[in-house]
Parts: sequence; structure tokens; C-alpha cells
Amino acid sequence: MIGMPEIEAAAGRIAGHVVRTPTVDSPGLSALLGAPVTVKLELLQRTGSFKARGAAAKLLSLGEAERAAGVVAVSGGNHGIAVAVMAAALDVKATVVMPRSAPARAVEIAEEAGASVRLTDDMDGAFALMTRLQQDGLTLVHPFDDPAVIAGQGTVGLEFAADAGELTDVLVSIGGGGLIAGVAAALRACRPGVRVWGVETEGAQAMSEALTAGGPQPVALSSIVSTLSAPSASQLTYDHVRALVTEVLVVPDREAVRGVLDLAEHAKLWAEPAAGCLLPAARQVLERVGDGARLGLVVCGGNVTTDDVFAWSRRFGLR
Repeated sequence: MIGMPEIEAAAGRIAGHVVRTPTVDSPGLSALLGAPVTVKLELLQRTGSFKARGAAAKLLSLGEAERAAGVVAVSGGNHGIAVAVMAAALDVKATVVMPRSAPARAVEIAEEAGASVRLTDDMDGAFALMTRLQQDGLTLVHPFDDPAVIAGQGTVGLEFAADAGELTDVLVSIGGGGLIAGVAAALRACRPGVRVWGVETEGAQAMSEALTAGGPQPVALSSIVSTLSAPSASQLTYDHVRALVTEVLVVPDREAVRGVLDLAEHAKLWAEPAAGCLLPAARQVLERVGDGARLGLVVCGGNVTTDDVFAWSRRFGLR
């Protein structure tokens, strides 16, 4: 289990390489949800998502031989961007494997940063190619199944605990579980009474299915939210969620896209569906915990184009 010593060490390691993102109260979301809401704005992070933290923490922990070998990462978008940009900044050669469903802009940014981008037909194929490239000698920067990466993501929770006012419930999106594992470890250490809730979209339910089955297992992926579409949780992230997270909630893709529109209109934030899914989940949390709730939302990323959002809005009949 990742604890405060690892998270604090990661915070010291990545300081100067990433942004300490703002933590602010949101009057617009508070009015929309009917409860006080505070947001941690990781969409303002370097590379547009929290992923820069874990990527930097891992890359800065590598030895000379590992750096010289070059690194490989697999991603639905944001992790690939983060590894490409941070590797370029640290003069490490990077290969990024993405499914063809990954946002075109994510592929473009990774290539512009100097990474070699390899595309596969689906996420299962991406993870398989990543494994082959690792066996060929490249150093793996896993998107979630790595203690250094989880500790790096945990710095989000460390900052949130330090900067936010009173909170009763914090909502965190889940793909493979690296972010929620680190955030939950930090928050539960700093604020033991805070409940942490995970959020997934239908068709990207690696963690909720793992909890049902009693351990990680392969899942079928069908969600439009590529940045949450991990083919399975890992034992490491599963153990953290089982021990530290109150519950994992699952919302439909349509409601995640509606959340994107609500974040734009009510919070003035241009976020991706991986963050938009927090709003319908927040309504579920408020129904369960009742009066007195003070919500914290980790707005994990904003790497989405206007074309994507307009296309999803048309698809789901949203204005």
C-alpha cells in the first residue's frame, strides 16, 4: 500500500516539473447540485491532466540504464501525452502505444512532443504491444500499475487536503485506478473522516467489476470515454480501492457528456467526459449521504476538442 512517505517523496521529486493546480470553491456547481462544491483543477495541469504527475514521478525515479533504454507507455490519451511531454523535457526517448479510438489530438500532441506513436485496433491490443516492447528492452511507464506512478498521482490528494476547506465527500474518476489509489491514500491519511467515491462510465467498469468479482479481471470495453477505458484494474489499485474507497459508482456515457456541458455552463470549465462523469455521480452521493455534505471534485483533465463534444452531444440528443 502506498502511504504518505511515498507520496511526500514524490511531491518533492516532481516539484518544479508540474503545476500546483488551483483548488477553488465553485459557486456555479454549488448552485447546480444544491450543496457546497470545491474543485481541484487538474485540467490546468501541465499536459492538460493529472497524468503529468505520475509520469514525472516515474521518469525521475529511473536509473541511467533505464533512461538510456527509452520508455514505453500505453494510453487512451492523457497518459500518452504526459509521458511524451515529460520524457521530452527530461531528454528520454519515448514510445507511446494508443488504440485507434484515442483522441486524434492526443496522438498529435504526443507526436509533436517527439514520441514515437504506435496505434493498435483496440485497447487490448495496445496493452499487448506495450508488453512486447517492454520485453524488447524498453522501460515501462505503466499508466496505473506502478507504485511510483500512484505516489505521483497521490500528490493531487496531498494538495487537495492542504488547500480545501471542510469536505465530507470527494469524487475521483477511475480508469485503471492509479489516480484514486493515490488520492485516497493521501486524503484518508490527512483527513480520515472524508469519504472517497470512485466514478466509472458504463463500458469502462474495470474497478467495479473487480470489486464484484473479488479481484481484477478482464472487462469488455464499450464506453466513449477512452481515457477511462482500462482493460482491467491491477491488483495494486484494486487493493487500495477496496481498503480506502467508500463505493465505486457507474454512470452512463450520456450523463458523462451532459456533465461536460454542465461543467462548461455552470463552472466555466472545459473538461473531458472523464471529469464530466463526476456530476451525475455527485447527485447519487448527495442522495445517499443526505444533508450536510460538502463535496470535493477532482476535475482530472480537459483534453477534449470542441468537435468531440459537439459530436457526442448530437449522438446523445443533448443541447
